Amino acid sequence: MAFKIHRSSKDPISEINVTPFVDVMLVLLIIFMVTAPFLTVGVQVDLPESSADSLPDEQEPLTLSINSKGEIFIQESQVEFDKIIAKILAIAKNRTDTRIYVRGDKTINYGRVLEIMGMLSGSGFTKVALISEPYKER
Repeated sequence: MAFKIHRSSKDPISEINVTPFVDVMLVLLIIFMVTAPFLTVGVQVDLPESSADSLPDEQEPLTLSINSKGEIFIQESQVEFDKIIAKILAIAKNRTDTRIYVRGDKTINYGRVLEIMGMLSGSGFTKVALISEPYKER
């Protein structure tokens, strides 16, 4: 004996409509894709160009930036010149093998960037590197 289930037009539909959910998720995906490139370090630095290969990242490096006015930033917070080492040691938890990227604006004196890099390596940091823009053909 077979039973036939008959649904009248007055019975509520018990299925979930996922179309609005998919629409919202696609809009969020597009928003995140558009905003992701803007989530880099917030200090505006005009980097010089270089044809050197990029370094592989095994852990999150510290970024020390020097803008065109000569102001020094660790990540996004501004620091005084004489407090750089103390701040970096505190952030790196006294680990001198932490990778530090130095981003110097191309309009500032190259000696200033070298002075800071020398101060870092003189304090025992062994992984200090300069960051530049990839070389673009003109």
